[in-house]
Amino acid sequence: MNKPHYYAVIPADVRYAKGITPNAKLLYAEITALCNMNGKCTASTQYFCSLYEVSRVSIQKWLKSLEDNNHIKRVNIYKQGSKEILSRVITLVNTPSKEKLTDNTNINITNTNLTDSNKKALFKKPTIDEVKNYCILRNNNIDPEAFVDFYESKNFMIGKNKMKDWKACVRTWERRDDKKQTMSKLDSQLSQYEQAKKLL
Repeated sequence: MNKPHYYAVIPADVRYAKGITPNAKLLYAEITALCNMNGKCTASTQYFCSLYEVSRVSIQKWLKSLEDNNHIKRVNIYKQGSKEILSRVITLVNTPSKEKLTDNTNINITNTNLTDSNKKALFKKPTIDEVKNYCILRNNNIDPEAFVDFYESKNFMIGKNKMKDWKACVRTWERRDDKKQTMSKLDSQLSQYEQAKKLL
């Protein structure tokens, strides 16, 4: 079934009411949405049953609690000269309007343009000297020229993404280099061990 796409409102006196169930408060919000969309709510009990997939008894109970707490009024429109109900109109006792929503709320919308100091710094390609000085500071064995040449050939892309921090990449190379050195030492020690076994 088509569902209203207009905004719904639950004012504080309904939201914090003690004698109303959460489902009844949700139904109140639905009624406000229909009122805001059509100027009034003429939805039938069956409409609400289908919308929320609950029984008629539940809908009637929620409507009664809203009416008993003076949040809505139900007016039945009868066929002339009979007691046959043609339609029903639900009205809000206290209509929550957009103006009321903003009366007690001071919202200052400021210019969202960021100042230069707040803007995220754009990536700047490092020079060989910058990489060299950082490698000296880190006391690693990375070749600065090889590092810059490697990423220049890839337009400083890492996979499909643009590099954001070249120093982080240096540290990654550093860990990779340390791992290679460790594996090389292990291979050397294993080789020495195998040679020693042959001499025994």
